[in-house]
Amino acid sequence: MEIVYVYVKKRSEFGKQCNFSDRQAELNIDIPPNPELAEQFVERNPVDKGIQCSTSMSEHEANTERFEMETRGINHVEGGWPKDVNPLELEQTIRFRKKVEKDENYINTIMQLGSIMEHCIKQNNAIDIYQEYFDDEDAVEVTEEAPSAKTINVFRDPQEIKRSATHLSWHPDGNRKLAVAYSCLNFQRAPEGMSHESYIWDLENPNKPEIVLKPSSPLVTLEYNPKDSHVLLGGCYNGQLACWDTRKGSLVAELSTIEFSHRDPVYGSIWLQSKTGTECFSASTDGQVMWWDIRKMSEPTEVVILDITRKEQLESALGAISLEFESTLPTKFMVGTEQGIVISCNRKAKTSAEKIVCTFSGHHGPIYALQRNPFYPKNFLTVGDWTARIWSEDSRESSIMWTKYHMAYLTDGAWSPVRPAVFFTTKMDGTLDIWDFVFKQCEPALSLKVCDEALFCLRVQDNGCFIACGSQLGTTTLLEVSNGLCTLQRNEKNTASSIFERETRREKILEARHREMRLKEKGKVEGKEDDQREEEPILTLEELVTKAEEEFFDIIFTELKKKEVEAMKKSKPDLKADEEVEGEDQGEEEAAHVETPT
Repeated sequence: MEIVYVYVKKRSEFGKQCNFSDRQAELNIDIPPNPELAEQFVERNPVDKGIQCSTSMSEHEANTERFEMETRGINHVEGGWPKDVNPLELEQTIRFRKKVEKDENYINTIMQLGSIMEHCIKQNNAIDIYQEYFDDEDAVEVTEEAPSAKTINVFRDPQEIKRSATHLSWHPDGNRKLAVAYSCLNFQRAPEGMSHESYIWDLENPNKPEIVLKPSSPLVTLEYNPKDSHVLLGGCYNGQLACWDTRKGSLVAELSTIEFSHRDPVYGSIWLQSKTGTECFSASTDGQVMWWDIRKMSEPTEVVILDITRKEQLESALGAISLEFESTLPTKFMVGTEQGIVISCNRKAKTSAEKIVCTFSGHHGPIYALQRNPFYPKNFLTVGDWTARIWSEDSRESSIMWTKYHMAYLTDGAWSPVRPAVFFTTKMDGTLDIWDFVFKQCEPALSLKVCDEALFCLRVQDNGCFIACGSQLGTTTLLEVSNGLCTLQRNEKNTASSIFERETRREKILEARHREMRLKEKGKVEGKEDDQREEEPILTLEELVTKAEEEFFDIIFTELKKKEVEAMKKSKPDLKADEEVEGEDQGEEEAAHVETPT
């Protein structure tokens, strides 16, 4: 910066008080106006100038301190009794009531309150505020708005060493809580000091989990008991099955013994519809499905080995990744395996071999999600490799519908509980796809980028409006979909049913056609083999060598002949050019020597 003027002052005058005094004004310089300068300017008329009339505003950002809430319970005890009256003694309370009822103030108070209560009761009898006026009418089709979804809340893993959110479960009463299982599924790559805790979150408080679950091994699955919302079932990474009662605290209430548990991580655990509400079953990649009663978890009540060869050998069993159980079909359950095969089982079969009813194969990798359609249980959804497929129990050789092959790996999927034609899938690139095959079959109706890391699991709320997605870094994102995706459309049930039936018939026709073609091909091959066996005599080793040499030399001579023919074709244009030269020079005697390659 250029220095314009330097003030020089003595050191003693620094900070000296300024003294002011009155004096007359002095004229230092007077510059009179010069009319000649006006001739150098041109007057502009009219003059346009923009003026902003709005008030000037400034924007500021402030980072406020995070507000943490904590929920605590209160134990209410009956009160209002005098100190000399014990409320637990029935005689003392009856004696005190009779004494109060004889008091004149008591009667006057009851008379005054009685008139007010009578007025309120008459109001309630006149109008029922809870009456439903439109129960019988069909669901009205919503306006044609574009499908959309928005993020409501984000629940982050509070641990410093991040883990994957491997499973989600909604609270059965009110859906105001969400249980999340955290684990590291990379074999022998879990970081040192990784926590084993899993959490139950309150949807309105994302800052701090409401309940901390402390298992002996990280949880891979976690499920609420639909009959008792205080009880949870968890499948551990070490193969054990654990049970919690939130009224008793964070520690495990029941735990299966390690000797009778699974040998691999428990990837599937489901509660059964029983009278006691204590029965469940689990599946693991060790190829076993086990039934348990949480009142006696020392050993399983029943074990099924997933050996499709029906030899009941654990070495040849297929590893289970996903489970499916429908309460309307209490004897049937389905298992999705690591090998891309769905196994349909019957629990009530007499022998273990008969418990495996049939298989469905169509995926190139593990089946991470398996769920029956809540409206049409014969049709079920599978998610594996790069596609999601819809199957019918009547067509076992191939799926009736499937999505395109995506660029990213699919990790989970689920049906909408309120719309039969809508299902959801998650991918490794952090994308949530919402499919509505009545509206669009080739592309998802909505594709939403939830986060940058991979999504591992998803769970849809019972009303279909909220979706929870768990990611690789333990972040659980709560999304709310638009009304069009969570409201039953007009005639949607009939439309979805007709689509399922039509595609099932088509697959049956194609299966029959392929079966016929395979039989024909098999018959032709067998006939050719029989003819060759009849025609061809048995040859010795020398005759076979001689025959092979003859075939070899025949192939070589054939190739040489092909090369000679090509060379002859190339020499024909040269011959034509020589003939034209001879026609032009008729008077001269010339000898044209033409050589052809041999």
